Amino acid sequence: MSELPELKQDPVTTVREFFAAMEMKIVGEALELVDPNIVWKNTSLPDIKGVDRVRWVLNALNSPRYGFRADMHHIAATEDGTVLTERTDYLRVGPLEISFWVCGTFAFRDGRIVLWHDHFSWENFLRGTIVGLVRSVLPQR
Repeated sequence: MSELPELKQDPVTTVREFFAAMEMKIVGEALELVDPNIVWKNTSLPDIKGVDRVRWVLNALNSPRYGFRADMHHIAATEDGTVLTERTDYLRVGPLEISFWVCGTFAFRDGRIVLWHDHFSWENFLRGTIVGLVRSVLPQR
């Protein structure tokens, strides 16, 4: 595998572009922003290691049956370029949309995301699931 050129944009822009590409279901474009050895961590779930495995998960979420979007509430970079996010993520499965609070940490190597570490509360996820179920069965006004 050949060396990827260093990305020359600031890390906050990279994270914003990463989320925009995922929301638009442009998985290939999102993955251009990550290091081949990326590690994706989610609270209490197994780590997903390597761009091929991350691609597999994102492609699985890319079918018409599923959807993803995020409202970025806060985003900031530390002096070393680590990006911290506070956001609400929305996962859609058919008519069910689950919203939940997520804090993310993104670390970089040569301008590319090498660590994507999301922290969330299972209680908040369950609450979002219940609200989503109620909204999916009740008529909207």
